[in-house]
Formats: sequence, structure tokens, C-alpha cells
Amino acid sequence: MRKLLGYILSPFAILAFFLVLLVFQPVQWLCYKLGGYSAHKKSVDLLNLCLLSTFYILGNRVIFINKQNLPVGRPMIFLANHQSLGDIPPLIYYLRKYHAKFISKIELTKGIPSISFNLKYGGGANIDRSDSRQSVSEIVKLANRMKENKWSAVIFPEGTRSKNGKVKTFHVGGIATILKKCPEALLVPIAINNAWKMVQYGFYPLNTFQRMTWEVLEPIEPNGKPMEELVLEAENRIKNALGQT
Repeated sequence: MRKLLGYILSPFAILAFFLVLLVFQPVQWLCYKLGGYSAHKKSVDLLNLCLLSTFYILGNRVIFINKQNLPVGRPMIFLANHQSLGDIPPLIYYLRKYHAKFISKIELTKGIPSISFNLKYGGGANIDRSDSRQSVSEIVKLANRMKENKWSAVIFPEGTRSKNGKVKTFHVGGIATILKKCPEALLVPIAINNAWKMVQYGFYPLNTFQRMTWEVLEPIEPNGKPMEELVLEAENRIKNALGQT
């Protein structure tokens, strides 16, 4: 029944999603040119609120849970499991006061309304996966911006999306690079649940009436611990929250 409703409702949700992207392309440009980073960021926050709102057209629910007393004005690295492209708008919107930036593929900086513009000018890292030197350089630049501006980063340590919600092994990579340059950063795990179900049939039909949650878990103080130990702790906390132990 949910799949059948997906065939009916998906065209409306997809159309609304792309209309939002088209509308916010000139909005972002104006905000960036006239108001700089601050105005541009506000437009991006609103963009992602509108994008996640399109999920409701499908009857899906977006529930963001943050019971942690996270510091404002301290860099943080949010470590989340990755289930779908739908993971991203709620993370950007609900973490907006922490100025959370993403590490993205450089290919995404061209040809996608709103998204490409934000990736170019939003302050994140755009990496070329075929060029390890460029990738490390971009992540180092992000870490320096985090240190200077007290920004945060969102990393999906699995590297690829999980198609069935099962958490994959976390990789140390970019986390270690950021912590080396920004050692004061706090590690914050986020458990994403059921976002994969919205796209379990692909992008058409999208699935309907799913309860999708993003839960911020207890932060982890690095305190000079081995990187592998820290990342494994974050992975295990997310698995525990999702009942995958």
C-alpha cells in the first residue's frame, strides 16, 4: 500500500523538491553578493527547511532529537551513519547554529541548482576522490576554517550510503585530518534511522509514511585518545542507538 501511494505522491514531492532548488538559486546568489557569509547561510538554512518539508508530502515524518547540551562556539565533528541523500537537509537545518559544513565530491559543485552554489561558497570541503593530495588539502582548509570561525563539520565515516540501514564500518580518514589541525573539536555521534526506507525502491517511487529520526548522541571528548578508538566508540554508540549490537 505504501509503495502504491508512492507512485501517486512521488511526482508531487519530486516536483516540489526541484522547485525549491530552482527558487533558492537566485536567492542564494543575492544573499551572498549583498550580505556575504551571514546572509548566505540564512538562505541555506531556509532552503534546507523547505527541502525537508517536501518529505511531508509523502506522509513521511522528520524527527530530530537533540537532548545533548552541545557547546556553541566550539568546533565539533558530527559523525553520522549515512542512509540516503535525504539525510542531509535535516542535518543542515537542525544543526544550523553550529555552522555545520560537509565534505562533498567536487563533481557536485557543478550543474545542480542551489546545491552546487552552496557547495562552492558555503565553506565546506569539495574533494576530488581521484586526487588524494587535493582531498587532504581541502579537508585541511576546512579544519582551519573550523578552528578560526568555531564552525563544525558533518562526516559520514562509512564512506557510502547503507541501502538497508545496516551501519557499515567507520573509517578514520578525514576525521583524523580535521582533529590534527583542530584538536579542540568535540566528536558528536548522530544516529539516523529509517531514512533509507524513503528511497528503498529508488527515486521512483519514493516510499511513504515512514517515521525517520535523527538523534544526537552523547558527545565524545578526544582527550588525546587514539583515533581508531574514538571512531570505533562513535560507531558503537550509533549501532547501540539503532539496536544493531
